[in-house]
Amino acid sequence: MPAMIHVDQRAQTYFRNLLDRQGEGILGIHLSVTQAGTPAADVALRYCEPGDLRGDEWQVEVSQGLSFYVDADSAPYLDQAEIALKNDGTSEQLSIRAPGLRGQVPSAEAGLVERIRWLIDSEINPQLASHGGHVDLEEVTGQGEVVLRFGGGCHGCGMAHVTLREGIERRLREAFPEITAVRDATDHATGEKPYYR
Repeated sequence: MPAMIHVDQRAQTYFRNLLDRQGEGILGIHLSVTQAGTPAADVALRYCEPGDLRGDEWQVEVSQGLSFYVDADSAPYLDQAEIALKNDGTSEQLSIRAPGLRGQVPSAEAGLVERIRWLIDSEINPQLASHGGHVDLEEVTGQGEVVLRFGGGCHGCGMAHVTLREGIERRLREAFPEITAVRDATDHATGEKPYYR
């Protein structure tokens, strides 16, 4: 089912003017979501040419002559999105509000893996991003061990063990008392751009 997108009149005029200046060959505006379902989620807009289409996009006709093309993977996150052109007195700026953009906190009934992954994506990785790093959940073993793999600036970082024990493990155990251990599965000797040597 395609995303329902609401575009106010001023934003429609703004997009039409942009498209008119581009000339022939531009189909409309392409919308996609980066880092969907996380606190870092954002909406990317660009001109859409026929060669850009992969075949799975939803075409949302906003009004006569104005269409948005939404990646199929992004559509659920953009459902009920509101796009408006706002004036703060000195300049105009596009505002995009999408209620599902950053996803929703899993319920207490959700599986442990889903709840751990949400905490990693919503709390831990935004902090690691300041060092150009991230951590991914590899698995939760039958014995309740959480196995993680570092990437980016954390891969090969001399402080990764401190980050794991003092930061990540402490936070995971606080949120999920049922886990028994937190292990790092990363081969840090292969890290190419560690934040700290």
